[in-house]
Amino acid sequence: MATAMAASAAERAVLEEEFRWLLNAEVHAVLRQLQDILKEASLRFTLPGPSTEGPTKQENFILGSCGTDQVKGVLTLQGDALSQADVNLKMPRNNQLLHFAFREDKQWKLQQLMDAVMLQLTRARNRLTTPATLTLPEIAASGLTRMFAPTLPSDLLVNVYINLNKLCLTVYQLHALQPTSTKNFRPSGGAVLHSPGAMFEWGSQRLEVSHVHKVECVIPWLNDALVYFTVSLQLCQQLKDKISVFSSYWSSRPF
Repeated sequence: MATAMAASAAERAVLEEEFRWLLNAEVHAVLRQLQDILKEASLRFTLPGPSTEGPTKQENFILGSCGTDQVKGVLTLQGDALSQADVNLKMPRNNQLLHFAFREDKQWKLQQLMDAVMLQLTRARNRLTTPATLTLPEIAASGLTRMFAPTLPSDLLVNVYINLNKLCLTVYQLHALQPTSTKNFRPSGGAVLHSPGAMFEWGSQRLEVSHVHKVECVIPWLNDALVYFTVSLQLCQQLKDKISVFSSYWSSRPF
């Protein structure tokens, strides 16, 4: 009995020593590694800092799609901001060409993504991998719709979102449902991309999506950021697993 108790005490002492080493050595090493990785991730957003000289570099990306030429345009990124969206839309009904661009006093901030980074790595990664699902009234009410000059026609909605390493722009063409319409009005729920036939109510009008045009451009450094977020999550999980080994062992031993 005394021998068993001595063995248990020795075993506990060894485990405590290993756990202290894990906390004092490996935890700090992992945290330093995470700090370096997240610093590299933040640099991919080319955010201006105290040592930055001159204006942030502008990058132009051409919007395109293999399925349609109805929408063409160029997006301009300046640091973490979409500073300009220059869009041409060919109306399918009469081939009329519409041109609209961001007003000079408007920008669409990717910084909202970086706010999520500060709160939680998982949320930040999800902002890249899982675009938000929005209802059509939410898109209509968003500030993005009012950022263009000339003002968008009342029968157009525009949405911009990130999907993995792509910046996507969607244009919805709408038509009003007449009070005498025999269509069964069923408002659509939230979606990343709404389909023709989707319905919603805006003000006193009932509207239906008649055409959908989606174009996109690849932003290479978004892919780098996604890799860094993924590696950071893996490091955190590995460290958590190691600590869990000690916790589960101690909870199962009658020390």
